[in-house]
Amino acid sequence: RKIGVVFQDFRLLDSKTVFDNVAVALEVADSSLEEIRSIVPNVLNMVGLTEKMFKYPKQLSGGEKQKVAIARALAHEPDVILADEPTGMIDPDSVDDVLEVLEKINSLGTTILMATHDQEIVNAMKKRVLRIERGQVISDKKGGKYRA
Repeated sequence: RKIGVVFQDFRLLDSKTVFDNVAVALEVADSSLEEIRSIVPNVLNMVGLTEKMFKYPKQLSGGEKQKVAIARALAHEPDVILADEPTGMIDPDSVDDVLEVLEKINSLGTTILMATHDQEIVNAMKKRVLRIERGQVISDKKGGKYRA
C-alpha cells in the first residue's frame, strides 16, 4: 500500500469508467464506499481529469489514459510511485502533461522512481539520474543528465 505503480501500457479495465478504474485500487485495499467516493474525485482532480470521471478508456487519449493510471497509483497515498516508461505509449503532445503531473506529485512529497530510455525527458527534468546495467548501478548523478 505504500508503493503505487504506473505501467507503460496503462492496465485500465475497458469495461469500467475512469472513476471505477481508480476505485479498483481502493477496493482491493478494503476501503469503504465513503472513502472511495471521497478519494477518487480528489485524485482525478489532481491529475486534471475530473470532467472525464464517467468516461470509458476507449473515449480517452493516450495521455488521459496515463493520467488515469497515475491517479490509480496515487489513490492510496503511497510514499513512492514506480513509473515504468510512463511516456512510452502516449503521443508527443501529451508527454509534457504527464510529466507535469508527476512533477506536481513529487513536489507534494511523493517519491517518483521513473524508468525511461528517453534521454530528452531525463535531461529536461534535471532530477537525480541512476543508470543501471545488468542489475548494477553504474552511475548516480544528482540533477544529472543522461549519457548513453
